[in-house]
Amino acid sequence: MTQKHGIQWIVYDLEKMNVNSFFLKANLFVYIMSCAFSKFKYNALSVRRHSKKVLGLFSITHKRNYAVFTEEPLKKTPLYDFHVENGGKMVPFAGWSMPVQYSSLGVLASHLHTRENASLFDVSHMLQMRLFGRDRVSFLEKLVVADLEELPLDSSILSVFTNENGGIIDDTVICKQDDHIHIVSNAACADKDIAHIRKEISKFQQRGGDVNLKIIDDHALLALQGPKAASVLQELCDEDLNDFMFMTARRLNIKGSDCHVTRSGYTGEDGFEIGVPSPASKQLVNLLLKYTSVQLAGLGARDSLRLEAGLCLYGHDLDDTTTPVEAGLTWTIGKRRRKEGGFIGAEHIIPQIKGGVMRRRIGLIVEGAPARENAEIYNNKDELIGKVTSGGPSPSLQKNIAMGYVESGYHKLSTELLVKVRNRMQKAQVVKMPFVPTKYYK
Repeated sequence: MTQKHGIQWIVYDLEKMNVNSFFLKANLFVYIMSCAFSKFKYNALSVRRHSKKVLGLFSITHKRNYAVFTEEPLKKTPLYDFHVENGGKMVPFAGWSMPVQYSSLGVLASHLHTRENASLFDVSHMLQMRLFGRDRVSFLEKLVVADLEELPLDSSILSVFTNENGGIIDDTVICKQDDHIHIVSNAACADKDIAHIRKEISKFQQRGGDVNLKIIDDHALLALQGPKAASVLQELCDEDLNDFMFMTARRLNIKGSDCHVTRSGYTGEDGFEIGVPSPASKQLVNLLLKYTSVQLAGLGARDSLRLEAGLCLYGHDLDDTTTPVEAGLTWTIGKRRRKEGGFIGAEHIIPQIKGGVMRRRIGLIVEGAPARENAEIYNNKDELIGKVTSGGPSPSLQKNIAMGYVESGYHKLSTELLVKVRNRMQKAQVVKMPFVPTKYYK
């Protein structure tokens, strides 16, 4: 094949994957042309392969993506057809075909709408699990850092699965119910999470423990987020939501559908995550969209909203080489757990709480162009001290923000640093996170 054919294949791949973003196409075109005029030899196949790798590095908001390019077809949520019918721009995300935005509302407008009204996100790609058995609490406490014994029934908590070295396998939201534990974790980590839990269950059962895992694949998961989320949901159910607090859970009958609902989310706003039987999901979405204050939103807005809220994205701000203490998530480690340990990797993590760590996660306000993932961070002596892990424009602040890791000592608020963006040094300042105040209902 010729170089021209290689470029034609790139365009074909983009169209086949419904990647319609001008930004992505333009960046790939620039990349291909730069290869064409470089001293390195290449052929159409290598360009095609590399373009897919490059595309996988771009996010849904032009920063990051979990897009995985395999021969396997992308999985679809129960609402896939609904998204397509309603102008959803579908992109590969963690092995799923997901809406990055909708034709009726761009990412920026969707972001601001969420902050001012309410947006509805399909997050059915997330891994949903339930643990059963009389020993489910003691079992799960071996895998995560949370104090689940003291967690009240119908309450949720953010925690992390840890490995033998104290690194984070995944972050997760755990909800304690009367007869089971409900667990939601990242789609991109689904296979390794399931394998890890099943491996530990096998060992636990061999010691006589009673615990069983069930994967929930017959329910959609919707996130209704924003200051008007509660008033909308209240009109669709009879139960009073005024005493439904942040990070608690309830079974709600929403117009005939039995739903598992938590008052939580990934945007920094008040809101709800609603588990609904898949056959009833489209009906519920249509009911919610009858309210003019509610608009559909995709992964693009979800990413910029979580960044403003200072929330981590696994695979970028968190990984299996980063401990909870380094990530600024020490608060997720229960007080009893800090004393007793008992979770995988505790011998590495607990000493860090008092002894400190070599690097820390920080928030930055960046002058000039947006700092993207892997942008290098320097001190005022031009010494490399860290890297950006998430970054981009903040629609709410109208400033460029970023998260990253720097050597301890440079993490203090108001510290002046430099970030290299497109080979140019730009000023940055360490600031408190969240960048935008959260509005959780407490």
